[in-house]
Amino acid sequence: MTNKQIKVPATYMRGGTSKGVFFNLEDLPEAAKMAGEARDELLLRVIGSPDPYGKQTDGMGGATSSTSKTVIVSKSSKPNHDVDYLFGQVAIDKPFVDWSGNCGNLSAAVGPFAIHSGLVDLTRIPENGVVEVRVWQVNIQKTIIVHVPITNGEVQELGDFELDGVTFPAAEIRVDFLDPADGNGSMFPTGNVVDFLDVPELGCIKATYINAGIPTIFVDAKSVGNCGTELQSDINSDSKALALFESIRAHGAVEMGLIDTLEEAESRQHTPKVAFVAKPQTYKASSGKTVPVEDTDLLVRALSMGQLHHAMMGTAAVAIASAASVPGTLVNLAAGEGQRESVTFGHPSGTLKVGAKALQTESGWKIERAIMSRSARVIMEGVIRVPFPK
Repeated sequence: MTNKQIKVPATYMRGGTSKGVFFNLEDLPEAAKMAGEARDELLLRVIGSPDPYGKQTDGMGGATSSTSKTVIVSKSSKPNHDVDYLFGQVAIDKPFVDWSGNCGNLSAAVGPFAIHSGLVDLTRIPENGVVEVRVWQVNIQKTIIVHVPITNGEVQELGDFELDGVTFPAAEIRVDFLDPADGNGSMFPTGNVVDFLDVPELGCIKATYINAGIPTIFVDAKSVGNCGTELQSDINSDSKALALFESIRAHGAVEMGLIDTLEEAESRQHTPKVAFVAKPQTYKASSGKTVPVEDTDLLVRALSMGQLHHAMMGTAAVAIASAASVPGTLVNLAAGEGQRESVTFGHPSGTLKVGAKALQTESGWKIERAIMSRSARVIMEGVIRVPFPK
């Protein structure tokens, strides 16, 4: 073990309702430029994991799934793309980095980071207007277009766009997820919009499995003993409830073909997500404000890395929009049935509107693109000091 720290250029950014440490691939130590143990060790130490105290005090992590994140960006070798974006979800109490999925919230920050880092051709950046940063999402092999506002030749970060779950307003950034369904075209991995899932703790319950944005298991709130208005403290303080949702996640992952055995769920914590849905109700958000019944089409609560999310993961929002647009899914039924191209759902911090257009093809349902608005901001930039003997 070395007794010295190295310095690595890094940027700490908020994207949507998440925060993460962003790196330019070229700035990483040589041993960490390639995927593998050295890279994982570096990112774990940067974030401050594994931490048996669950606080990540000795790193940049914020001790929640939303703030225990890392991003690596590089110039893209993919035709018609500006940058490659690789996302690593860092476990808090385990020595584990999950590379199995994307972060939709941090996707919004990839565009501004790419511009700040000089990874976007200067000829494409207007003096005033919007630049479309074309992103290749490496984890899921999908294209994301991030619409970054530019003022006086620089990224506009401040503005009056408000996002529930984020305290201060900022500039609006539209994010388009192109063809967000599974790369093999199987948006519904079983071929059904509703399946029956056998969970030992519950028996047989209905579930909608979808691969869009991120693999997600949707269940009805009542079937798991909830009403859909729960806040973080209601679920995260209940060890029995958390164990139930992890069981649903593991059994559902097997049914979706993501893993072969229940034991494999332990090493695939980032995906799939589990969410429960309910018809609209008036409820009080975590900020204390009242969300009237007429402001939402449905209510959704989702878990990430074993905990109820304080708002909504961006990729799960894509899954919600996609499922809502297909008649007969549990999400669609909770939203009032019929085919739709947008949905406003209530989450613990407030509401979010997302759009998706579904098309029925010979090979099944397909989503052309899902659209949502987020915001992003550089919080700090410079170098991060980290013990790294490699």
